Amino acid sequence: MPQPAPSASAPSSGKTFVLDTNVLIHDPESMFRFQRSAVVLPLTVIEELDQFKRLKDDRGVSVRRVIRLLDRLRSGGKLTDGVPLQHGGRLSIEYRKLERLPLTLGNHSAKKDNEILATALYLKEKGQRVVLISKDINLRIKAEVLGLEVEDYEREKAPVESLHKGWKELTASPESIDRFYRDRRLANFEGAGGMLHNDFVILKSEGDRSQSALARFKPPEGLVPLEHAGQKTWGIQPLNVQQKFAVELLLDKSVNLAALVGVPGSGKTLLSLAAGLEQTIEHSDYRRLLISRPIIPVGRDIGYLPGDKQEKLATWMGAIKDNIEFLCDVSGKSPSEEIQAQAVDILQSDKIEIEAVSFLRGRSLPGVYFIIDDAQNLTPHEIKTIISRAGEGTKVVLTGDPYQIDNPYLDASSNGLSNLVDRFKGQPIFGVVKFDKTERSRLADLAGKLL
Repeated sequence: MPQPAPSASAPSSGKTFVLDTNVLIHDPESMFRFQRSAVVLPLTVIEELDQFKRLKDDRGVSVRRVIRLLDRLRSGGKLTDGVPLQHGGRLSIEYRKLERLPLTLGNHSAKKDNEILATALYLKEKGQRVVLISKDINLRIKAEVLGLEVEDYEREKAPVESLHKGWKELTASPESIDRFYRDRRLANFEGAGGMLHNDFVILKSEGDRSQSALARFKPPEGLVPLEHAGQKTWGIQPLNVQQKFAVELLLDKSVNLAALVGVPGSGKTLLSLAAGLEQTIEHSDYRRLLISRPIIPVGRDIGYLPGDKQEKLATWMGAIKDNIEFLCDVSGKSPSEEIQAQAVDILQSDKIEIEAVSFLRGRSLPGVYFIIDDAQNLTPHEIKTIISRAGEGTKVVLTGDPYQIDNPYLDASSNGLSNLVDRFKGQPIFGVVKFDKTERSRLADLAGKLL
């Protein structure tokens, strides 16, 4: 845990970073990330932290962490005067009234945001080079209009446009493809340069494009065949190459962490559930199947939900129930009442557990097949907290689309799913497949492309 430095050291970066509340919630240790710089927390940020500290969700956990860190820093001096930090900078708490703002802003209902702006303007008037750090786009726009330098908190951003997709198409000579099928491996293939552990390859023949092979990169062997290429999973047959790659990761016990990323309707959740049910219920490879997703509404929140915890969760986990019903009737010929009854039996099985992400903190999960659906709505800090719950013999599968985010303070680059793929790529226990084709329906495919 960060500690204050034993003696003061003047910041040398020449910048003063003013942090918004949402930055601290996103990363409780963000105040320590600005090397050899002055970090300022407006007093209104402390007030907002006080309002959030009793929340039972991950925001409350992050806020309580921030408060404990600030209390520890008080041992280095008064926060209003500034306390030294280990990286050579200083942290202080400032309060300035709204007189520095235009009258229209000073009377605006967003008073807390405006008090942050007033603090930043005061520091700028003192001759400091002030940078306001916020994940609130509107606040950044207002700050820019007032002449302040503004930035998003980008420490944990991943380049989503070039996010590692886990597979590529390569051209090979007919002789190389023949050798691959004959030897069941292709070592030292020149086209495999730059490939990472557990990347997949579509090999296409130079002379005959119909001659092809699917392979997986596993050092030191090189390219090897897929072990589960034509295998059904809980009655589901992969419909395209990307789904075959995903099944390979989901059924491989040496891969402890898998990420399925991509467009809606591509089969990410369905395949994850199918592989989880087969390995948990049918083969008992895992003690139980744990399914979780963040409780974040799409659009306007409908507010309080009646019932106990399981009844509330049933509302949020409707997508899981839909997929399990589909798996109970792959043929589409069973009566709907029978399908629903089978789905209910599976969901109520002792080997199936459904839990909100907020209730996972502090748990230890050995021998579990763990699906985190809609992981793009989690922060990198939340993803770290959840995955660190995994015990020996646990497999964690994350699914999501970085372009479908409902969390107001995340985007395609800063969300936990993109961050995880960027950080874990190349690890022997990790694999990722990025989907770009929808299999749900023609309508769903057009919606994803046109809307």
